[in-house]
Amino acid sequence: MAFKDILLNLPEVAGPTQKKLGFQEKLKWTLLILILFFIMGIIPLFGLGENALAQFEYLSIILGAEFGSIISLGIGPIVTASIVLQLLNGAGIFSFDTKTPDGKRMFQGTQKVVAVFFIIFEAIIYVMMGGLSPGVYFNPVTQQFTAQAIAGTSIPLAASMIFSLKLLLILQLFIGGLMIMLMDEIISKWGFGSGISLFIVAGVSKSLFVRAFSWISGPDSLSGEFAYASGKIPQFFQALYNGDPQTAVSALILVITTLIVFGIAVYVQSMKIEIPLSFGRIRGHGIRWPLSFTYASVIPVILVSALMANIQLWARLLQNWGYPLLGEISPSGAPISGIVSWVAAPGGANGLVGLMLTQGTAFIGYRPYLQALAYMMIIIVGCVIFSYFWVQTAGMDAKSQAKNMVSSGLQIPGFRKDERILERLLDRYITPLTIMGGATIGFLASIADVLGSLTQGTSLLLSVMIIYKLYEEIAKEHMMDMHPALRKMME
Repeated sequence: MAFKDILLNLPEVAGPTQKKLGFQEKLKWTLLILILFFIMGIIPLFGLGENALAQFEYLSIILGAEFGSIISLGIGPIVTASIVLQLLNGAGIFSFDTKTPDGKRMFQGTQKVVAVFFIIFEAIIYVMMGGLSPGVYFNPVTQQFTAQAIAGTSIPLAASMIFSLKLLLILQLFIGGLMIMLMDEIISKWGFGSGISLFIVAGVSKSLFVRAFSWISGPDSLSGEFAYASGKIPQFFQALYNGDPQTAVSALILVITTLIVFGIAVYVQSMKIEIPLSFGRIRGHGIRWPLSFTYASVIPVILVSALMANIQLWARLLQNWGYPLLGEISPSGAPISGIVSWVAAPGGANGLVGLMLTQGTAFIGYRPYLQALAYMMIIIVGCVIFSYFWVQTAGMDAKSQAKNMVSSGLQIPGFRKDERILERLLDRYITPLTIMGGATIGFLASIADVLGSLTQGTSLLLSVMIIYKLYEEIAKEHMMDMHPALRKMME
């Protein structure tokens, strides 16, 4: 009973006093949190060493993090906590009645406690296993540990100082993780959408812009004879000018794949099934209840991506610790063997097409094709499973929707006002949409990774769907602000 009281009285961000926030108010808080997120992303961790942070670039995009900064953990702990609670709730181990205020607060409180646990746990793992280690080096001449100082000089350190530096890094990661939790809660109550979605879009948008238009030279040349720009669009024109068809074709394919996946994702997101409903007590008045083809929205992709990102993260950390139980990863960050090689797309950012162009033939061995097939199946099946679990546990199933409709005085024209009849009718649409929508978004995300795109397919799909949802919500809020009568009708 005491633990329940603790969960119900955890500190939280105060919600707005008014029933509905205005468009400008939500926009202000969303932009403020977004700016704060970018500022925190450029604040470096004090005492961090020059470790292989580039290996975590893929994870940083998925997790909405900036490795090496105070928000190196990103949304990882929050999403991981959500995955754990959804699985436990779906398995019946925990039971939360989110339809009641106390039940909803219990769920939110439990999620907050689990997220704090994962913040502490991941911070310790990152630092102690060498993922984000302090700038301490062992000098074999003096047999002492030294810390790098200004202008390449170094100062000797005692063993106690090394441990203190690690504790300082853990503390900074803990503070950054709590800040991300706080900002996510602010967005959920005062802004548009959720903080998780906003941070993912911010990271993906920045990565997409840099990889498309950056003129800074990078190691992207397939021929190795010219230092091309890291952005694929300027890289394409540079390759044509230098007579390098391999690099030009590779850059062009990445841009085209990105545009195709973007267009298909927008089209799929706009697909809806509208069920006509009428008010039982008011004749002649009714609404159309939209059911999106991607019924579970972006949640399944986020959960699958976070799960696979955690597998890759743990593989890197275990390898750094000397126990490559999940497989081995090259210094460049490419999986070589083990389980981790089957949860990563072949060819990295360039995909199978990049491998073919590099080797000059389509016969690149059977393993890359098997790896691509396994990667696609894992994402597709994972999205279907998480879609089903999310719909059942988030109150989006046919039974919950039918109950909400009946309580609102709605019914389907031509049918008796019976919750069971409405549930059976809705189940004809919701269950197939859950499965087909989950499989579709899983296929789009995986095929973009396999073929190669400007950013990871999962990240690209997430950004498209999140931006589309945000656009719909922003347009709705703006319309209701322009026409106050609509707000009264929708309330």
